[in-house]
Amino acid sequence: MDTHRTTDDHHTGPDVPDERDLDWWHRDHPTFTALTGFFTGLVFVIVVPGAFITLLNALFDDQVAEQLFPLVLVALVAPVALVAAPRTRRFGLYMLIGMAVSLVVVVGVAMLVIWYMVEFQG
Repeated sequence: MDTHRTTDDHHTGPDVPDERDLDWWHRDHPTFTALTGFFTGLVFVIVVPGAFITLLNALFDDQVAEQLFPLVLVALVAPVALVAAPRTRRFGLYMLIGMAVSLVVVVGVAMLVIWYMVEFQG
């Protein structure tokens, strides 16, 4: 009786998951797509403008960098293109939702802080 397994042996049973079970995220799982799209939108709002202004400041003086900063809006082509393509539409929609939620939170907190400073510190 041979107790050693070769690499060709493939044991599938209740204790060993099938290879397809481990590859669930490649089958467009709806929750995975929604979550990754939403959090990609959150990160996109923070990282892209920050990286863009850092690059501009490294390449140009401050005045030129300030003039070129509105070009960061060109980055909005990426989520819009994702929404336009049928295969990535769900991801792109959740990415836009993540971006919108980030902007609402940032603007809301800024307004609350300004109100507090004017009301109680001014």
